[in-house]
Amino acid sequence: MALEINKSNFSAEVLEAKETVLADFWAPWCGPCRMQAPVLDKFAEANPDIKVVKINVDDNQELAMQFKITSIPSLIVFKNGKAVNCAVGLQSKGALEDLVR
Repeated sequence: MALEINKSNFSAEVLEAKETVLADFWAPWCGPCRMQAPVLDKFAEANPDIKVVKINVDDNQELAMQFKITSIPSLIVFKNGKAVNCAVGLQSKGALEDLVR
């Protein structure tokens, strides 16, 4: 299951993480975001070595602006504290696996 992230724990949970992090920028009113949630949960279950986190853009507008989120869902892969890959829109489990590798 994805961990809810906000401004106060973003640095510790994402930027300082030892493992690869897949961050989902989403909002509760977004239909494709709601469809992405179960796919992310299955991906997280199948990939325990990857930390999956969710960032609500309505509650964390500063983080959304920092990472130039203009469409949701937006998924960003972080390795060693740096954004290394991203995808916008609903992604399949296979596409998520390709994204993080």
